[in-house]
Amino acid sequence: MTTDKSILRRFYIIAALLALVFMGMGYKLFDIQIVEGQKYKDIAQQTVFRNFNIEPNRGNLYDTNMNLLATSVPKYDIRFDAITVSEANFQKYASALATELSKMLKGSKDYYLRKFKRARVIKNRYVLIAKQLDYSDYIKIREFPLFNLGPYKGGFIAEQSTVRENPLGKIGERTVGFGNVGLEGAFDEYLKGKQGHRLKQKIAKGQWKPISDVNEVEPEDGYDVVSTIDVNIQDVAHHALLAQLEKFEADHGSVVVMETKTGEIKAISNLGRIKNSTKYYEKLNYAVYEPHEPGSIFKLMSMAAALEDRVIDTSTVFDTEKGVVQFFDRKVYDSKRGGYGKISAAKAFEVSSNTAFAKMIYTNYKDNPERFVNRLYNMGLNEKIGLKIKGEGQPTIPHPEDSNWYGTTLPWMSFGYGVSLTSLQILTFYNAIANDGVKIKPKFIKEVRDKNTLVESYVEPILEESICSKETAKKLQAMMKKVVEKGTGSTIYNPNFSMAGKTGTCQTEYWIESGRYVSSFVGYFPADAPTYSCVVVIHKPNPKIGYYGSTVAAPVFEKIAQKIFIDTPLEDEMLREAIPSNYASSTYENYFETSQKYKTIMPDLTGYPAMDAVSILENLGLQVNLIGQGKVIKQSIKKGTKISNNQRINLISS
Repeated sequence: MTTDKSILRRFYIIAALLALVFMGMGYKLFDIQIVEGQKYKDIAQQTVFRNFNIEPNRGNLYDTNMNLLATSVPKYDIRFDAITVSEANFQKYASALATELSKMLKGSKDYYLRKFKRARVIKNRYVLIAKQLDYSDYIKIREFPLFNLGPYKGGFIAEQSTVRENPLGKIGERTVGFGNVGLEGAFDEYLKGKQGHRLKQKIAKGQWKPISDVNEVEPEDGYDVVSTIDVNIQDVAHHALLAQLEKFEADHGSVVVMETKTGEIKAISNLGRIKNSTKYYEKLNYAVYEPHEPGSIFKLMSMAAALEDRVIDTSTVFDTEKGVVQFFDRKVYDSKRGGYGKISAAKAFEVSSNTAFAKMIYTNYKDNPERFVNRLYNMGLNEKIGLKIKGEGQPTIPHPEDSNWYGTTLPWMSFGYGVSLTSLQILTFYNAIANDGVKIKPKFIKEVRDKNTLVESYVEPILEESICSKETAKKLQAMMKKVVEKGTGSTIYNPNFSMAGKTGTCQTEYWIESGRYVSSFVGYFPADAPTYSCVVVIHKPNPKIGYYGSTVAAPVFEKIAQKIFIDTPLEDEMLREAIPSNYASSTYENYFETSQKYKTIMPDLTGYPAMDAVSILENLGLQVNLIGQGKVIKQSIKKGTKISNNQRINLISS
């Protein structure tokens, strides 16, 4: 009896334990299927199906006249699902497909047949057939035998991506930019668009096949951005700078052209030499990011400060003391042996006398150097402009409270040593003087558009506080005009065309190697009615050939000024022919009238896929007649020709 009770007790215990186990299993099943059911379904789904991002087409980037600077071109990868195709269709069409592929792509018919058969054997559902096809080839290949049956019966898989192309080539490449660089980076928020999604199925380890040709969420293309750049002026600036860099075997250089009243940047060219080569390319955006000692072009800033503080007038006389003046243990030299004698402040600016400027600033500010520096600060010279383009360099203006302020700092600052500014920061100051003292922020964008709809406009100039009085600005304007007429800039003087500016020559990196210079010229034109301002900076010209700003940098300024106002901008692909002075006077008056006829220029599209070329030309407003398929071999309108809206063009491709 006792034994039976013991057995029965054990039975109940085991039964209770089993009941608890089953209850636990039941609860877990309930939790998995009901409470956490959706979570586990999603996990399972993710192992088989997944949404992949589809990048949208970036918006087009245009110049001010709606010439394309950058555009997105679709490219296609073609793959083959060897399993979804029935045996009957495979036997019937595989040979014909291989024949057509061998005609279009590299590889023989036997190569493609072997590829298809091997894929069938190993059950490969994602065989790569071709990469980065243009649109016309994509249209052609999807109509090949077997592929024309579609993704399920024919195993055809097409995956689209976009490639960014610059129809105008390498000119201004760094300005146009890529990624976070240049205009592309500055206005990415408008250009980038919104991602779409496409559902794909996992078919093998690491391989995903689109479920259908339809996207789950369609990508939204980016907005178009109309920049302030003018490709005509950009081309002129590029070639003028390149010619001078090559002539003087310089390391690198930059040019910026700005519209005086609006602050619109019309051209910005940056060229650096390839290591161990004589070739140049758009290496870095020197004009925006590279601060450097400005040398004598800083004399405009020193003169502006002295005039505003009324410590001198333009007629104040300074003794250049035979061209050598000593401050403490260091000497200041003039470029002219023997100096200039006793000269006025205005004459000192005209001939760029270092000794006169050192005396001017040191004599009047030595007891209170902070007054001079604060005046420079009040003119905004110690602050960044605040550009949309990334990477702007930090200007440096020493202050008496700095640990590296010495007795010689003040006189050396007067002629541009010990301070540093970028080319664009210098140009912004000079442009303000041309504007009677009103500082305008440089800008690179005019409009944001959604196809033909205006989204945002940036027409109005961004005015900042005046850097000096109108009276001071007028005096400085007169002095800069004299620099070109009779001073250090007289090498570019033309009696039929007025220019104003200042030359600069600065020895740089003298602690590394002597004979390294920065040659510069900055100013505006025409002198009496400023329309454009321009800065040219050339680093490390070969001193055996030349290094003064008047001979190295100023001629670039002259060529740009003449090309803009005198010559037809794109004639014979920008040949640098000499321009007779009598031609200047006869064409200057009607320049603006004739220039209004030419709103766009024709890019060179030879070698482009036909459908890509058609897309580019239609964006330019042309009527395109396409003859043939494949790549463009001939165009009826030559590169560089001015074109008008709705003009007809024939493209021949093969």
